[in-house]
Amino acid sequence: MTTIRIADDARQNGRSRLTDEVALPRTTSTVQLNAGEGDDHICNIRTQPRVPSRLVRGSTVDDQPDEDPSLRIPSDFKGKQKFKGRVLMWLAYQSIGVIYGDIGTSPLYVFSSTFSSAPSRKDLVGMNITHRDPREASMVRMKRYSSSELERTGRRVRHHIESSKVAREVLKTIGVLAVTMVLSDGLLTPAQSVLGAVQGIEVVQPNISKGTVIGVTDAILVVLFSIQPLGITKISYAFSPIIIIWLALNAGFGIYNLVKYDTSVLKAFDPGLAFEFLIRHGENGWRMLGGVLLAFTGVEALFADLGAFDRRAIQISWLGYTFPCILLAYIGQAAYISVHPEAYSNPFYNAAPRGTIYPALVMAILAAIVASQAIITATFQLLKQVMKLSYFPQCKVVHTSRIFYGQLFIPLANWLLMIGTILVASIYNNTTSLGNAYGVCVMFVTFFDTCMVSLAAMFVWQINPYLVFFPWLVIACFDGTYLSSALTKVPSGAWFTITLSSILAAIFLVWRYGKEQQWSAEAEDRFPTSHFVATDPDGQLHLTDKYGGNPIKTIRGLGIFFDKAGETTPVVFSQFVFKLTSIPEVTIFFHLRPLEMPSVTLENRYSVSRLAIPNCYRLVVRYGYNDEIITTNLASILVDQVRKYLVLEEMPQQDRLPSPPVAAITTEGPGCSPLDNNGTNSPTTEKEAENARQSSDRLARLQNAYEHKVLYIIGKEQMKIKTDASFFIKVFLYLFLWIRDNTRNKMANLRVPTDKLIEVGFLKEI
Repeated sequence: MTTIRIADDARQNGRSRLTDEVALPRTTSTVQLNAGEGDDHICNIRTQPRVPSRLVRGSTVDDQPDEDPSLRIPSDFKGKQKFKGRVLMWLAYQSIGVIYGDIGTSPLYVFSSTFSSAPSRKDLVGMNITHRDPREASMVRMKRYSSSELERTGRRVRHHIESSKVAREVLKTIGVLAVTMVLSDGLLTPAQSVLGAVQGIEVVQPNISKGTVIGVTDAILVVLFSIQPLGITKISYAFSPIIIIWLALNAGFGIYNLVKYDTSVLKAFDPGLAFEFLIRHGENGWRMLGGVLLAFTGVEALFADLGAFDRRAIQISWLGYTFPCILLAYIGQAAYISVHPEAYSNPFYNAAPRGTIYPALVMAILAAIVASQAIITATFQLLKQVMKLSYFPQCKVVHTSRIFYGQLFIPLANWLLMIGTILVASIYNNTTSLGNAYGVCVMFVTFFDTCMVSLAAMFVWQINPYLVFFPWLVIACFDGTYLSSALTKVPSGAWFTITLSSILAAIFLVWRYGKEQQWSAEAEDRFPTSHFVATDPDGQLHLTDKYGGNPIKTIRGLGIFFDKAGETTPVVFSQFVFKLTSIPEVTIFFHLRPLEMPSVTLENRYSVSRLAIPNCYRLVVRYGYNDEIITTNLASILVDQVRKYLVLEEMPQQDRLPSPPVAAITTEGPGCSPLDNNGTNSPTTEKEAENARQSSDRLARLQNAYEHKVLYIIGKEQMKIKTDASFFIKVFLYLFLWIRDNTRNKMANLRVPTDKLIEVGFLKEI
């Protein structure tokens, strides 16, 4: 007996639903299709309405093609979530606590990092810090527009890029480097922000030892990473009020200092003064730009976190609150320093109004600790996309919200990031050393983003390339100026982030290259079953002439082939047939397809289809990240779903409508016809009678095969590097194979009985 359990008590209409139990019949084929019962063998760990299973009816002809519509349905692809009203405002509130901690704490150190001596009033307005607005990136759907939709020049540009292998590889490398540089800064940001927060205690306790500072920093980092499994929604309950108060405090201080000291600093909004500053200071002014860029560090995390939040929510929280508060903070500090130039070394605390130093210190420490959350969340988001695009082995991803699908947590990345930040904080042990390593990667990312957005403007937004070129040139020049200034920090610390990002990029590119070689090798065995298996007029199976034409023996029992790809024929099945020239009496291709949604309704959960080989079925199980698959007896679950499909196929078309809430169909033997709801024989035509007889035969064969023997067949693929490959290709592929052999198999959690498990080994050359 197969038992279906619910992991957590699900509640419906305020009452707890009891555990369901469904017994798999042994001697008769009985299927009960009940709209009110959830005998689907996949449990939702949260409350979920129950509806009947959706079964895809196949053709009644045995030589049907293998490409069936159940492989891909529109709901398989992630759609954009749209929020309105209170939910949108709630998401905007969350984004303040998660995203803006990094860029919101920049007023603590920008002026001290920019100037090495007391600045003049001209220098303060010339730096033009207040005019820097983070650029927006566009979230575009991966879609290829036809050439006729593009401008003529755009068509030519796209043609040159697509026809040039060098251009494609350069764009791929730029995209990967942009991601790895954000991840590298993600190792520094928590260490920098938390260490800076703890060092702020020196304002009121100058004698605090360095060992105490490092110990407290490491303890806070451990706590910070330990709460990440709670998810963004829960974390934001504590973090959002801190950042909201912190930004309000900065805005209040800014207004106070602006009114009291020097309102003329508002002239800093004139961009011409920035050019005067650079002309006046020459090379030294150019070097100061490395400190100015700290004013917008955090922008890279802002856009990376778009996956966890809605774009409109970020626009509301940024333009409506965060950006004005940060502007007022810089304006107020500039006004204070214009009167007290020596205050540049610690502008936030020196510019704090009298009597507010202790509240400001407490909020600064809390805000600096929270500042790490932006890059931590961005790391999870980027790694999820990297894995989805097959640039990194699959790791466990935990979705933390059933409302906001993009909010997630990656345990492995979290703990590795925690270890890395603790080591960085302990080794560098002061924010000055960390600051030298900080910021270079941010400017690389902004420059790469400028190039990528320009391509999107031409090929996605369909803007004439001549109109794109001038804005790209202007922004690229700004990025290049800041980048060249930041590169002066490479010898004094920035080499660390560049080296780390290069190593990560090499790993990503090696894995992707290896996967491409693997896919190319596997494609030799991935084709429809009709390509290599044919049926004689007497029903005997044999290989096609291309593969020798040998007869295929039938093995009694049920064979369940695990299909990891869910496309055409599983490689393990073709290898099984080629090597043993045998096939189980009944064959099921079983594929698990995870979807990026909390749960999949029963009507969309199962897809069963019949393939060209007699008694061969494909079963696709779709599940969400809150669904828990119970595999107490996997074979009985699959047989039950195939049986429902066959019974549904046997029924007349009018009786397959879901109008009756319960339909019980019983077949006592091959010659029995199903009964309709009125108790009369449904097949009234000779064709329907023949179809009913064939379906009854398939039901009987399915039941007999299940009762005789069940075999779970999994492929064990080994790869060998071709001897004629070049030295560098061999090195890349050896690294790929080493990583592949040390990562977990996707089938590791199925827990099938080992006495019924068969591994079919096969070797592929790459």
